[in-house]
Amino acid sequence: MKDHLSGAAEYTVNINGVDVTARYSERAVRDIFIPLLKKLKTLQAEKGSRVLVMLAAPPGAGKSTLLSFLEKLSVEREDLAPVQVIGMDGFHRRQEYLLSHEVERDGQRIKMVEIKGAPVTFDLEKLTERVRRVASGENCGWPLYNRMLHNPVEDALRVEGGLVILEGNYLLLDEDGWRELSQYADYTISVRADEELLRARLIDRRIKTGVDAERATKFVDFSDMPNVRVCLEKTMTADLRLRIGPDDDYYLCE
Repeated sequence: MKDHLSGAAEYTVNINGVDVTARYSERAVRDIFIPLLKKLKTLQAEKGSRVLVMLAAPPGAGKSTLLSFLEKLSVEREDLAPVQVIGMDGFHRRQEYLLSHEVERDGQRIKMVEIKGAPVTFDLEKLTERVRRVASGENCGWPLYNRMLHNPVEDALRVEGGLVILEGNYLLLDEDGWRELSQYADYTISVRADEELLRARLIDRRIKTGVDAERATKFVDFSDMPNVRVCLEKTMTADLRLRIGPDDDYYLCE
């Protein structure tokens, strides 16, 4: 909805069972979001077939909320092309796999489930194969992660849009296997933010799920923050680079 006093956009959406309210300034909407969506519409028209965009952002950056807002904006304005948003969370390895396989962390062997969300806990081969199909223009099923089941649900939605934005933490990760993903993208976007800002947002998000502050902080520091640092340190340069300021608003990287 629109805040008529400031011109800002306030948007509320349910993300993984938690109601999230984001506030985007008039400047960000006018100077970043709408020009981006117009550019993607032009790319689609020039290509004459499906355009696949990849948006990479660290945990806590609000990428799911942002893209939900862009998706809504794209269908409300006649001068924009409708966007379909999909995410890479449906490519988590299944819980039974994570419970039965180990990985080394800080010199110790631990079960993969303890660092669920790290790059190694995703099925990269399966993700790559499905991204290839989407990039080719094929209409196909796409998995979604179900937090109640702790597992992906296969073909929970169908990719049919002409302008598709795929979001995830590691889509532009500069590591073997992962870096090849970007070859399927027509356009790439990255989002950065200060590490401590992301930590505070992640702790707050976990508290909102019913976890007490001490447990939320312990979980975020052990599980989430290593992934945040990987994203901040190893994300490849994107076509469009955005950052989140201390005021939680979006800015273009200089």
